[in-house]
Amino acid sequence: MQDKIKEIASRCKEMRELSDISVVDMAAKINVSAEYYRSFEDGNKDISASLLNEIAQTLGVDLALLLTGKMPRMDIFSVTRKGKGVSVQRRQQYQYQALAANFLNKKAEPFLVTVQPKDDKEEISLNSHPGQEMDYVIAGTLKVLIHGNEIILEEGDTIFYDSSHPHGMATVGDKPAQFIAIIM
Repeated sequence: MQDKIKEIASRCKEMRELSDISVVDMAAKINVSAEYYRSFEDGNKDISASLLNEIAQTLGVDLALLLTGKMPRMDIFSVTRKGKGVSVQRRQQYQYQALAANFLNKKAEPFLVTVQPKDDKEEISLNSHPGQEMDYVIAGTLKVLIHGNEIILEEGDTIFYDSSHPHGMATVGDKPAQFIAIIM
C-alpha cells in the first residue's frame, strides 16, 4: 500500500507544480505545515482523504485524478460494483473506498470506510476539513468524537456535522465497523 501512497503523492506534487503553486502556499491552503506537506509529497507521510479532497479542490481537479491518475468521464451516472471502488488505505485503522471516482464534477465525495479495531489505550486521532460530512453506519459500532462530544453509533445510525470541527472515529469492540461517508 506504501507504493499507492507514493503514487498519489507524486501526482499531487506534479499537479501542484503544473499549477504553479508553491509547497508553502498549498500547505497554507489546506491548513497544514509546509514541513508536513513536503513530507507527504516526498512519500514519507500519509495524508487523510479529506485533505486529499482539499488538495484536489485547490488544484481544480477531481479527486479521482489524484487517486488513480485518470480523469472521471461519467456525467449522467456512475456505478461502482461491490468491492470495486478505488481503494485508499488511510492510516492503519482506516480504509477508504471511493464510491463515485468515475463521476465527473461531483458536488460531494462518497466513500465506503472500514475502521479496524485498535487498542483501547490508543487515542483517536482527530482531523478537520472544510465543509460538511454525513456518516451512515452499515456494520459494527462506531465511536465518533467531535467538538468535545463522544457519540456511539450503531448499524443504521447517521451523523451529519460541520467537518471544520476536529473529529475522529474508532470501532467499539473487537470487530471492524463500516460506514458510508459523504464529504461535501
